[in-house]
Amino acid sequence: MMELCKLSELAEGMARGFSVPGLPQKVVLVRKNGAVFGYLDSCPHYEGGTPMAWKKDGYLDGEGEYIACHSHGALFEIETGECVLGPCLGQALTRVPVRLNENGGIDVAFDDCREEMA
Repeated sequence: MMELCKLSELAEGMARGFSVPGLPQKVVLVRKNGAVFGYLDSCPHYEGGTPMAWKKDGYLDGEGEYIACHSHGALFEIETGECVLGPCLGQALTRVPVRLNENGGIDVAFDDCREEMA
């Protein structure tokens, strides 16, 4: 496990990207309705994926309702990672398992993450 940040550093309605040693893309954390969701920063539209943010931590659409790929306008549900608009309909972001730790931090469950991406 590796702590990415404290829960207090990820405000409600906020998304942030974190580099994780051993992973090819950043991990994006999004907090919505008190829950934290983790995904790889890799839009499924292009083979091999493409980073989605247009600026540092710019992962959400203007209303903060969806994760957005600013390269080509795809929108993804925060809770499921499923594409709801754009050229990758029917595809989804790669989920990264995250857990809250006893110190108020958000950990990436690195072993679980490797299994899901294998």
